Amino acid sequence: MDTYSGPVFEMARHQFETIANYLEIPESLRARLLYPKRAITIACPVNLDSGTTAVFQGFRVQHHLTLGPTKGGTRFATTVDMGEVAALAIWMSWKCALAGLPYGGAKGGVTVDVAKLSGRELEALSRRYMQEMIPFVGPHIDVMAPDMGTNEQVMAWFMDTYSMYQGKTVSEIVTGKPVSSGGTEGRREATGLGVVHLIARAMERLAMQMKGSRCIIQGFGNVGSVAAEELDRRGARIVGVSDHSASYFDRRGLDVARLLAHVRRTGKLEGFSCELLLNPALMLVQECDVLVPAATERVIDGPVASNLKCRILAEGANGPTTPDADQILDRRRSEVFVIPDILCNSGGVIVSYFEWVQGLQRLFWDREAVLSRLFGKLDESFEKVVRKAEKDQVSNRTAAMALGVQTVLEAKQTRGLFP
Repeated sequence: MDTYSGPVFEMARHQFETIANYLEIPESLRARLLYPKRAITIACPVNLDSGTTAVFQGFRVQHHLTLGPTKGGTRFATTVDMGEVAALAIWMSWKCALAGLPYGGAKGGVTVDVAKLSGRELEALSRRYMQEMIPFVGPHIDVMAPDMGTNEQVMAWFMDTYSMYQGKTVSEIVTGKPVSSGGTEGRREATGLGVVHLIARAMERLAMQMKGSRCIIQGFGNVGSVAAEELDRRGARIVGVSDHSASYFDRRGLDVARLLAHVRRTGKLEGFSCELLLNPALMLVQECDVLVPAATERVIDGPVASNLKCRILAEGANGPTTPDADQILDRRRSEVFVIPDILCNSGGVIVSYFEWVQGLQRLFWDREAVLSRLFGKLDESFEKVVRKAEKDQVSNRTAAMALGVQTVLEAKQTRGLFP
């Protein structure tokens, strides 16, 4: 198909073909499993504060609806295009299937530099995007969530816009909302807490200690900052952090509380220190016990994979490791324990599922109940992945993706093909 292109989609396609070969899926079934059910491109005109009108390009991809409605975030970033969105929707399908959630994968986004928008312009863009999506989304069709460049406030605007058109409040149309607007306790920090919970599980298997371990976190947004705070609380030493603006490294350990306060005040890491600056290209290959890529796709390529000096690679981001890097890490399985993205960062969609269920039932749980259920789900998925990896003598990524793809394949075969 010519609809989807670009390096991120090619990476998702390559990963799928590798797993399809491993599972010996017939060629006749592969295209139906891989290619999205629906892809939408929209124009989002917005009146700017300057008095001019700008038109932003928006996207939404729904991968499959075999197991239930589709589920996925909405990304506002300059890199957003149809290929990237399609790849993220595909990965979300395997992630939901691995976690046992009744969802197919989806993803959406707008090509925009959010930093250049005023608060009013961001609200106008958010509402216009949801307005254009109304014919294609719904609580039992496609449920949106936050992603890079969006947050709880944007989800509240999405929900309000959809509700105005329905003539009633439909809180379950999105997840990741403020608690005051029907969101759930624990959703904002769920992905980062899930990453740390799985790091602890990996450490148990490897006979490592959390206290005093050296951790590097690439990306200091919602996932990376929460992970840093939780690792610090558990006694780990955060020796390196980075975001799009700066990278800092200190073998003695960084002051996480001061870092968090600085980012809350300025919105970025830049300006925190002059003495601790490190070339961002070198951050990923510093010696550490745990490396958490929690930013964007394709940051760990072949050369980086060859030079990794971590014991645990916990993929907080989606698609941070390229296929050529995967081959190298497969050969280094005894040196680097990989917690693959569709397992490692699944905490967000798991708690999004909990939020959706609570919204449908109008019955809400407290934070302790939400996190207890989250960690139980993560433990189940972790055990399934490591058991399969050990039994079949394959990488954790191969095991995780095989479990996800196999679940979707069996569901499609059971339902058959409508004429």
